Amino acid sequence: MNHIIFEYHDVAASETLENHTRKRLESIFTNFEFVNRADVFFKTENTTSDETGKKCGIRLSAPGPRLFAEASHSNFQEAVNESVTELIKQLKKRKEKMKTY
Repeated sequence: MNHIIFEYHDVAASETLENHTRKRLESIFTNFEFVNRADVFFKTENTTSDETGKKCGIRLSAPGPRLFAEASHSNFQEAVNESVTELIKQLKKRKEKMKTY
């Protein structure tokens, strides 16, 4: 069972957001079996731009150094999407290093 822990900082908890995040993280847990936990952080920050301010950070627990990605967008869904995309890139690199020849 994969553990996903949600933390909210100055943001109301949202079931819709959590479901969206779970769906996006599903591909990580499916394709990278060595990942066993995700910590997801949502927070808002004051920015001068309307394009940013909704921040999502995701930290994955897997063998080796911790994997972390963070993005700031006008909405949390986009921030989640970008963070997950970035983590997949990091995981592909990690998987290559883990392969034994």
